[in-house]
Amino acid sequence: MGSDDLFKKRKARRLKDQQRRIGFCKSYDRVLIVCEGVQTEPLYFECFKEEYDLSSANIIVTDASINGSDPMSIIKYAEKLYKESQTENNAFDRVFCVFDKDQHSNYDTALRELSNAGSHFTAITSVPCFEYWFLLHFEYTTKPFSSASSVISELKRYIPFYAKNNSGVFFALKDKMITAIRNAENVNAYVSRISTDNPSTKVVDLVKYLLELNKKR
Repeated sequence: MGSDDLFKKRKARRLKDQQRRIGFCKSYDRVLIVCEGVQTEPLYFECFKEEYDLSSANIIVTDASINGSDPMSIIKYAEKLYKESQTENNAFDRVFCVFDKDQHSNYDTALRELSNAGSHFTAITSVPCFEYWFLLHFEYTTKPFSSASSVISELKRYIPFYAKNNSGVFFALKDKMITAIRNAENVNAYVSRISTDNPSTKVVDLVKYLLELNKKR
C-alpha cells in the first residue's frame, strides 16, 4: 500500500472517530461542511463553531483531500459521507460543498452535478477564491479578479499577517462580519444583474445559516 493510500485511510478513520466522540446532537440541524482547502476554509469554520458555540456533534467540518481538491472530488466525497450518515441512522440535514472557481476546469460540471444531488446539498462557491469573502469584511468591490493571488494581495493590505494556516484571521474578521454580509449580498445582486460571477461569493449564505443555528442552540 502506498503512503498516499495509507494517509487517506487514516484521514477517513479520524473523521469517523471524531463523529463517534463528539456525543449527542442538539435539537437543530446536523450539518456537513466539505471544503476544498485543507487549511483556510476548515480553519475558518472550526473557529466559527467555537466562537458561536455550535455543537461539534451537529456541525462536522472536513476537507476533501482524501479524494482530491477539485470541485467534482469534493462533491463525490460529500455524497459518500452523506450516504454513510444515512446508513448509520444519523443523517445530515444539510450538506455544504465549499469550493472556488479559480482555475478549475470542472467547476461548471460540478455545479450541474450538485444541482441534481438533491435538496440536502448546497454549493458554497467563491469566484475567484474563498479569500474574496475575507476581503469583503474591509471593502465593497465588484472589480473582476484574475486569480486567487490577486485577491490575497488585496487582502494583505488589511491583514498583513494573512496566511492560510493562521487561526488569527478569523478573529481579525469577526467584528466586521455584518459589513461582510451586507457587502456580499450587494455584490451578488449586482453581478447577477449584469450576468457575471466574477467576483462573487456564496459563503455569505452559509455564514447566515450558521448564525441562525446559533440562535437555536
